[in-house]
Amino acid sequence: MQKKKVLIVLYYWPPAGGPGVQRWLKFVKYLPQFNIEPIVYCPSNPVYPQIDNSLLDEIPKGITILKQPISEPYKIANVFSKSTKTISKGIFPDKNKQSIIQKAMLFVRGNFFIPDARKNWVKPSVRYLSTYISDYNIDTVITSGPPHSLHLIGFKLKKNIDIRWIADFRDPWTTIGYHKQLKLTKIAKKRHKRLESEVLNNADTIIVTSNVTKTEFKQLTTKPIEVITNGYDIEQVKAKTLDSKFTLAHIGSFLSKRNPLILWQSLQELINENDEFAQYFKLNLVGLVGEEILSTIEKYNLTKYLNNVGYVSHNESVKYQKKAQVLLLIEIDSQDTKAIIPGKLFEYMVSNRPIIAIGPSGSDVETIIKQTNTGDYFYYNAKTALKAKILSHFQAFKFGNLEAKPIGVSQYSRVHLTQKLSKILLEF
Repeated sequence: MQKKKVLIVLYYWPPAGGPGVQRWLKFVKYLPQFNIEPIVYCPSNPVYPQIDNSLLDEIPKGITILKQPISEPYKIANVFSKSTKTISKGIFPDKNKQSIIQKAMLFVRGNFFIPDARKNWVKPSVRYLSTYISDYNIDTVITSGPPHSLHLIGFKLKKNIDIRWIADFRDPWTTIGYHKQLKLTKIAKKRHKRLESEVLNNADTIIVTSNVTKTEFKQLTTKPIEVITNGYDIEQVKAKTLDSKFTLAHIGSFLSKRNPLILWQSLQELINENDEFAQYFKLNLVGLVGEEILSTIEKYNLTKYLNNVGYVSHNESVKYQKKAQVLLLIEIDSQDTKAIIPGKLFEYMVSNRPIIAIGPSGSDVETIIKQTNTGDYFYYNAKTALKAKILSHFQAFKFGNLEAKPIGVSQYSRVHLTQKLSKILLEF
């Protein structure tokens, strides 16, 4: 039986690092098992904020990868300001500490590059792909955003030629937290809303990564919406040697807005009250860390316990994750972040290490952690409960029986999720 060809339009692809690349790298890896031939289309000269060359080894052999050049404004902006690199990583300068150049750059980014800085790739991509789709008899196209400008490629292809189009939203569009930091004018906000509406109401199917996003989008469109979360790859579930210290580890970017004072206060108090805790405690931050986070850690006299590892490859980050005694997952205390499910959550869940998560009420992360029995979730006003849980974990660590006992996590394996995706594709 001939495999169904599916064209997948992506921006993040190896050697890009960070969570954005993992989702479709794994789908592409497993789709052939379900009688689907993925064809990847991505930029030939992108500006990736993070590079992880180890991910190149995970690209399946024999996969067709199409590449076309992209005009990247970040290349030019980098000449004028180092802030461009941090902004492109999602680390925005504190509102009260922004320089004139930073304010100007955010205004230009928000109002002159709608929906985002990759918008100039839309027209040349539509020209190239229109011919390719016709030549190779492809009837299904998937676009994945952010950057949400890639959805405009799908929208225009849908208008111009007879294709089925799936829009995959790894994050929401106009309700994502950083939109409020882009200094959008009323005209720019309306344009974002209009483009979002056009995508949601013209795609044949919409895929989202969280139930919160599905609920949000159901108010904007009557098109079918499917939830396919991110997940874990079974090949990463390996034996590990745990740290001899009582390590709390946070894997991934730790943005300044995610500054859990209740965590730093709890740790400071436990150190002051418990000499044994002070002797064994260690904090590992693996990934990019905002300056405000580091300043607050210093304020609470925790710097001597800190191992600020910085950005490492995905394989290296998994090693830190599997050695840790407790894994930290921190989200901004805002209703805008309820729909955000960090990709690392799923790798956390199969590490057999207990998770301590801090975030807003009503989030998908809270639901998943509770349903899978993989940890505890705390709101930002729950310092007493958080402190007690850390102490409880420390006591279990001393007796050598600190571990998680997950249930039902197999539904989040990459193979299972790819099978769910394949069923949608084969219905077309």
